[in-house]
Amino acid sequence: MNWDDFASHAKDVADWGADYHKTIRDRPVRAQTAPGEVSAQLPDSPPEDGTDMANIMADFEKVVMPGITHWQHPRFFAYFNSNAAPASVLAEFVASIIAPQCMLWQTSPAATEMETKMLDWLRQGLGLPTGYQGVIQDSASSATLAAVLTMRERALNWQGNVQGLSGQPVLRIYCSDQVHTSIDRAIWVAGIGQDNLVKIRSTGDLRGLDPITLQDAITRDRAAGFVPAGIIAATGATGMGACDDLEAVANIAKAENLFTHLDAAWAGTAMICPEFRTLWQGAEHFDSIVFNPHKWLGAQFDCAAHFLRDPNVLRQTLAIRPEYLKTHAQGDIIDYSEWSIPLGRRFRALKLWFLMRSYGMEGLRGRIRNHVKWSQALCERLRALPEFEIVTDPILSLWTFKVAGASNDETQALVEAINSDGRIYLTQTLVDGVKVIRFTAGQFDCEERDFDTAFDTITEIARR
Repeated sequence: MNWDDFASHAKDVADWGADYHKTIRDRPVRAQTAPGEVSAQLPDSPPEDGTDMANIMADFEKVVMPGITHWQHPRFFAYFNSNAAPASVLAEFVASIIAPQCMLWQTSPAATEMETKMLDWLRQGLGLPTGYQGVIQDSASSATLAAVLTMRERALNWQGNVQGLSGQPVLRIYCSDQVHTSIDRAIWVAGIGQDNLVKIRSTGDLRGLDPITLQDAITRDRAAGFVPAGIIAATGATGMGACDDLEAVANIAKAENLFTHLDAAWAGTAMICPEFRTLWQGAEHFDSIVFNPHKWLGAQFDCAAHFLRDPNVLRQTLAIRPEYLKTHAQGDIIDYSEWSIPLGRRFRALKLWFLMRSYGMEGLRGRIRNHVKWSQALCERLRALPEFEIVTDPILSLWTFKVAGASNDETQALVEAINSDGRIYLTQTLVDGVKVIRFTAGQFDCEERDFDTAFDTITEIARR
């Protein structure tokens, strides 16, 4: 394929993409293929000769598309959405064409300087104070791992990377029992060990960690010879949206000299709406904060906004500066590879620039407000029916429910029946050991009618 061919095929793909999104409601949300069905249609060996793009696209429609779960479907109500607003898609297309490797300022100055500015735009949109600086990570998982590594190094006086962990004091990190499993994985990868992640019981309507239990655990660990290193809090945890009391956590962390990280991967986006910021009151006291614009803001995956009160502690943890990676230039510059675990970096800031300029912050706020309003209205419609039980009330656009009196197996069977129907897509979770159905809304282009379809689907299938 030459570049003239590329231009022709790119137009065809753009037309296909627009048609896909305009007709996506006609498709079942979750893939309906059986395990191995796609693989069976793929040859066991690579082709020796090239194939015309028209044939490749025909096979794409035949082989690939039946096995795709449509994350951009307006009735995708299962996991937190991974969005792809049109403006963001165009930015990714442009970034793929120029294909820069943005590891250093000198390898693409525009990418670095735009990243600095876009993260400050987001900081302002979230209402975070001046002084926070940001970096784009690939996901909240990577940002959390970077924060855990920073906790480790800070607690070990920056000797963990140098000496290893053998013979070092045993570190302890604290979080609630509602946190995402990416926290556990970060603890594994950082070499701290699962046994040293202390999960504090959650309480109250928001299922936040209990501050008294947290303080007791820290005091008890110090007395036993452990070294507390940090606290990881959550706003809008994945299971049912748990939110910690950030003011209380920050006060304890300050008194105990612990590094703090806030995982607001999903709910952080909603903080561009001032009326929702009560859910993370006290966030401005945290050392590290992450949210994913690729979840609810509309940015194409992958794009995690990671804010730091003092980036120097992150650079001190991660930066390696061989001569070939040094930028010899006058003036203040940032090499974001020193703020990230991978050396290589994509031009992720471009999609934020396209996105925020195309829709404006007020346009983005309007979408989030609609999602919250429509989701909460659906919750109330089900609550009014005697055969349904709302198990956890809405936190933003996330809530859980079940058929009243249903066993765990019966609840799982209902989830499978709903997803096999194809009109909507839901998933399950556990609340206090009880299996419930989880509903969350956040697809960029969903409309109120999609929530009406959800109500009809849930009630029809539950009554069969």
